[in-house]
Amino acid sequence: MYDSPLPADIRPEVDQPTPTQTVFERISEEIGKIFVGQSELVLGSLVALFSNGHVLIESVPGLGKTLFVRTLGRVLGCRFGRIQFTADLMPSDITGAPIFDMKNQEFRFRPGPVFTQLLLADEINRSPAKTHAALLEIMQEWRVTVDGQSHPLARPFLVLATQNPIESEGTYNLPEAQLDRFMFKLVADYPGEEDEARILAMHSLQIDVNERLATEVEAVTSPEEIVQITRINSDVQVDPRLIDYINRIVRLTRRWPSFHLGASPRAGIALMQAARTLAAFAGRDYAVPDDVVHLALPALRHRVMLTAEAEVEGRQVDDLLRELIRTVEVPRL
Repeated sequence: MYDSPLPADIRPEVDQPTPTQTVFERISEEIGKIFVGQSELVLGSLVALFSNGHVLIESVPGLGKTLFVRTLGRVLGCRFGRIQFTADLMPSDITGAPIFDMKNQEFRFRPGPVFTQLLLADEINRSPAKTHAALLEIMQEWRVTVDGQSHPLARPFLVLATQNPIESEGTYNLPEAQLDRFMFKLVADYPGEEDEARILAMHSLQIDVNERLATEVEAVTSPEEIVQITRINSDVQVDPRLIDYINRIVRLTRRWPSFHLGASPRAGIALMQAARTLAAFAGRDYAVPDDVVHLALPALRHRVMLTAEAEVEGRQVDDLLRELIRTVEVPRL
């Protein structure tokens, strides 16, 4: 049973789907053969991928994040890599390092696990700052620099970093400047009753996951097509009134009484890029306010900080952002 991750109110009703819309639906359908539910995670990750962004995923263990990224890599025809962040992980363990070639009597660069296309950075907050800072620099520059030599990464390059919201012992919080590098912060929650029953039925057969990925899931696109679609998505029109709407939402976070720190201009850029991509997924060549509203929470929730009073009162960032967005007049396009 295939459920599109697109929100119901922006699902297209067209006879001739656009090429981008077709690719999106085929990717979503193939993912659904192995990975059940978590529509926000699926949609947010695909929007970030086709917008040159990266994703921070907050969830408890056991919700299938590794399975999702492996399935995504298979469907997209992209290379998949995983780094398990630990307290003793060094930057060179991520980037790679020069090694001495005894045969040629010279140093040559040995690429690290970051040289992939879909990278799962598992429990990124378990490593000290210098280690995850190395990864975050790569996310920004799309290249690794070692001993003055730059090594570009193949496109597309999507980092899905995870952190556990419950267990804090032995973790290092990501600074605000580094959190800002992520386009979205997605929250993966426990599945609903129906989805969990499907998970039990689907994944309790003692069949190797590698075998299922090889036999049940097929690649429906390629890295080259992903890069091409990403370029095409930049042509999606954003009305000046919609730009003003995004701008007012972002700027209002800096004056909202319950926020100690508001969102940066990078948040507005991310929201505009993401709205273009979501519109393209829905088969439109123009963005609408609903595109912005659906993506505002993932784009803003990690870029604002609660005041001490709001934290003591037990206020939630998502609830406050919803209140804020409701106060901004929606433009009529």
